[in-house]
Order: sequence, then structure tokens, then C-alpha cells
Amino acid sequence: MSRVAIVTGGTRGIGAAISIALKDAGYTVAANYGGNEAVAEKFTAETGIASYKFDVSDFEACQQGVGKIAKELGPIDILVNNAGITRDGTIHKMTYEQWNAVIQTNLTSCFNMSRAVIENMRERSFGRIVNIGSINGQAGQYGQVNYAAAKSGIHGFTKALAQEGAAKGITVNAIAPGYIDTEMVQAVPPEVLKKIVARIPVGRLGHATEIARGVLFLVADEAGFITGSTLSINGGQHMY
Repeated sequence: MSRVAIVTGGTRGIGAAISIALKDAGYTVAANYGGNEAVAEKFTAETGIASYKFDVSDFEACQQGVGKIAKELGPIDILVNNAGITRDGTIHKMTYEQWNAVIQTNLTSCFNMSRAVIENMRERSFGRIVNIGSINGQAGQYGQVNYAAAKSGIHGFTKALAQEGAAKGITVNAIAPGYIDTEMVQAVPPEVLKKIVARIPVGRLGHATEIARGVLFLVADEAGFITGSTLSINGGQHMY
């Protein structure tokens, strides 16, 4: 029986690439999504990957969502905390709602989802948790105090949970992507995007499949000695 993986934000962008890569590698995948049902339905129809709608910023919704997935697909072996949003703005103009939405969706979701799967992982002495951070959580970014704080928090969360899970066969790692050619990045004005690419030593944006490749490496059964680490996939833009 194949191992079961949940990918939050798993029907679009980096999350979709991760979901597909896991399925292609033989895992049974559940792709969580928060709102866009049309995209999720199309994704499921095209890939055969089951999609599950629930709000990862809501603790009870995560408990119920994970419970449903476990009932339908089996015990959860792998969790990829990928869901994330942006609500950019300098702090003197940022509203509390903009701050809170990003913290809850990007950071609190990691607690909500990990809490929902961790006990069963401990009981079975196996688990793989990968949290998707960001280069901007490592280096900061103008106009993103909320996003940078959330992503930086993910890196600390990863190291602490890794220590808690290690003796039970549970590894917890993070990936910090640089600028990837997703819809979110492509929406940046061309003149700004050109300046971003100019700061990337390899001279291009990353591909979502390159992040997915990193996830496959970290969730493998053979990766049991790697925990508490952050894998930076950023084209050399920030060496941390």
C-alpha cells in the first residue's frame, strides 16, 4: 500500500507541482484547497488526484478535513504545508486584517495541520513533514512584514518540531523557494520582474517542478537522517 500524502494549497502553482510529483512517484495524494472550486475540479479531472476543500487557517476544519482524508485514503504519512497568501503593503499602511490573514493562512496553518496528523504519525513511528518557507522569510522583503514574519516563523517551527518528532521516526524539514514562475510571480509588473531576475545568479525564475523535486527528496523513506533542515532553492539569490 502506498504512503498517503496531504499537500495544502495543492491544486495550484507550487502545490499542484508537488501533488503531481508525489503521485507520479507512487504516493497516494490528497490535494487541499481553500476556495477556487473550478480550478480544483479541473485539477482533479486532469490528474486523478483527489481534492479536499477546507480552510487551513481554521483548527477545527483541519481536524475534520484530515479525518475525512484518513478515512477515505488511509493514515497520513506525509504532510506538505504549502498553502500561502500575500497581502502586501508597508506597515504604516497595512491593516490588521492584512497582517492576520497572512499569519493565519501561512503560519498558523502549519500548526493546525501538523497537530492534526502528528499523533497518528507518532503511533506508527513514521512521518514526513515538509513546510514551504520562502527566501523572503530568510532575507526579508520590503512591503511584506506579514509574509516575511510568517515564513520566518515557519523556519523556527520546523526546527522545534523536528526535535520533538525525531525519536518517533518523524522528520520535519523546510524548503525556502526563491522566485518561482507561478501565477503570483508572473502577475508582477514586467519592469519589476526584470529587476528581480537580474538579482538571481542563474539568470532566470525557478520552476515549480524544481521545488517539487526537493519535496520528493525530503519525504522519501531513505531520508530519515535529514531533519530540522532548510533546503534553499533560489538560484543562488540568497545563500543562507
